[in-house]
Amino acid sequence: MILRIIIFSVFAFQLIINITRPIITLYASNLGSNTFEIGILTAAFAFFPLLFALQAGRIADKYGDRYPVIFGMIGLAVGMFFPYFFTTIWALYISQFIVGISNIFIAVSLQNVIGNIATESNRDQYFSMFGMAVAAASLIGPILGGYISEHYNYNSVFLVSLLLAIFPIFISFKVPAIKKDVSEKKSIIESIGLLKIPLLKKALFSSALVLYSKDIFVAYFPILAKEADLSNSQIGLVISLQGLAMIIIRFVLPRLLILMSRDFILFISVILAGASFLLIPFTGSLIFYCVFSCLMGFGLGCGQPLSLTTTYNASPLNRTGEVLGLRLSTNRLSQLIAPIFFGLVGSWMGILSVFIFSGFFLIGGSWFLKENKTGSIQINK
Repeated sequence: MILRIIIFSVFAFQLIINITRPIITLYASNLGSNTFEIGILTAAFAFFPLLFALQAGRIADKYGDRYPVIFGMIGLAVGMFFPYFFTTIWALYISQFIVGISNIFIAVSLQNVIGNIATESNRDQYFSMFGMAVAAASLIGPILGGYISEHYNYNSVFLVSLLLAIFPIFISFKVPAIKKDVSEKKSIIESIGLLKIPLLKKALFSSALVLYSKDIFVAYFPILAKEADLSNSQIGLVISLQGLAMIIIRFVLPRLLILMSRDFILFISVILAGASFLLIPFTGSLIFYCVFSCLMGFGLGCGQPLSLTTTYNASPLNRTGEVLGLRLSTNRLSQLIAPIFFGLVGSWMGILSVFIFSGFFLIGGSWFLKENKTGSIQINK
């Protein structure tokens, strides 16, 4: 019963985010924003989570996971309110700030519940189901957002998302409030000190690579696609296929883990995602956009559940929420810096350069992982 509640909750909040995030780029562009300004807007989603992710994890450990999820679900609904009622760029900024901080409370707490109710033997399976819900939302959300924006208007996308956010608020009251014995308050320096754990450092590094690349694709592909004269519905379809690929690879992932080490799979997945980024700007064809989006989804779909399980397993038992918060802080740091950096690159060198540079970043980042003689991968210092 608890597992079903968690899976529904993560699907609901991810569906709302995936309906709106690709549309935000198109909406902002329609309001006159350039590539760099869209990068700043994309980074706004990660600003407050970067500051508060550790605190969100500590709150989950100390007070239980229910109240952070309730707070986050209410915030998610509030974040949809502003772009619906106000057709201005500042309304999008306010929305992204609110949705970003809400996201961090929901994500940390739901991941913490999953880890708490699972055993070491089935934790991969539970986190894979968690990832499956995220992937399913990534499949449905962009198609729905693209269709609504094309056949109605951008404001209607946020109205639908606002309505969808109401029911999960009530469901969040059923999330278990599992508290842990947190006897002393840890400083930020002590939290960062957890990065001395090699497995944890590797998991956070790979997770940051995967998350920033997914954000860059969702933020900048709509601009690339508009230049190729794709409609909003077609843009939504391409982004959704990435979610479909993630679902497929997560069905296959348990079998792959039997045949290969998790670290080798992680390494290959980053290479595949990087190669797809490099190739996607060199075609203006809808079919090839779909193919490369799927390949990117296969790569990104492996990275998240594997890094998530590794993060939880490498965490001290009474600090799992804190470590998950540290993981999300690392993710949000990459999601804050990358859109601004690539927004500058895109402004100076054109939108194609965003994908080329991002592809090289991913492939280059994968070489910080090297396989040792025992078959595991460690980060080069």
